[in-house]
Amino acid sequence: MRLGIDLGGTKTEIIALDESGAEIYRKRQDTDPRRYETIVADLAGLVAEAEATLGRRGTVGVGIPGTISAKTGFVKNANTTALNGHPLDRDLGAALRREVRCLNDANCLALSEAVDGAGAGRRVVFAAILGTGCGAGLAIDGRPWAGENLVAGEWGHNPLPWMTPDEFPGPACWCGKSSCIETWISGTGFANDYARAAGSTGSAKLKGPQIVALARNGDAAARQALERYADRLARCLAHAINLLDPDVIVLGGGMSNVDELYDGVPRQLPAYVFGGEADTPIVRSKHGDSSGVRGAAWLWPRA
Repeated sequence: MRLGIDLGGTKTEIIALDESGAEIYRKRQDTDPRRYETIVADLAGLVAEAEATLGRRGTVGVGIPGTISAKTGFVKNANTTALNGHPLDRDLGAALRREVRCLNDANCLALSEAVDGAGAGRRVVFAAILGTGCGAGLAIDGRPWAGENLVAGEWGHNPLPWMTPDEFPGPACWCGKSSCIETWISGTGFANDYARAAGSTGSAKLKGPQIVALARNGDAAARQALERYADRLARCLAHAINLLDPDVIVLGGGMSNVDELYDGVPRQLPAYVFGGEADTPIVRSKHGDSSGVRGAAWLWPRA
């Protein structure tokens, strides 16, 4: 049995998969992100409860909103900041008396979709999360690829490619740089771009689904915002293709539910991919919001 945990800033979810990959248990609870010790205790409690319910012991994998430093072994870059500077895999492993594997949540998405999702049967899977934030992960031959520095796939914190004069210098990013891809093509970035164009602020700002609905109803400003978004996403994915030329690109997160992107973005890719040709399939994640937690479980592959 494989246990997977998706550790988010507000919710933590655990699932259990049997040997065939079928889900046999699931529970979600609120995350208390304030104290590291509380997070570790809560994770250990979720595992104990799942194993008691199922009467079995399992392997444990955890998807985290950050990464484990290759140099220190401590979590870094986590927006659940209480995790940063701590060896979560070792501490949770000590509490559970077994090895625990941790990986960035975007890499867990890529792994899940490579094993039995929209990228199944493909050798190189590039998976992008287009949600409140923006990140990406890689899976090669059905295994996650984290790289030498454990940051492979962190494409969301590269600058927006081929910026136009009106895009420069770009919005400030929480990472300390400006014009990161995340500031443009996350759901937050899409909403902010529309707000800037419309001159709306504060509580008047619309959320992504509201803007998409307006675009579908013929609102010119919303339609233009969606067109800008598709063009920027095409530019960003073209960079991934130029570097990796993956067999498939899988999209997750809230913006992955915008149907128009699966027509508009592929049409625009050849204008940005070197050589002017791009037939890379761009598909929606099969497992949706469950992909991250399923990928965490698959950090322990089949024997």
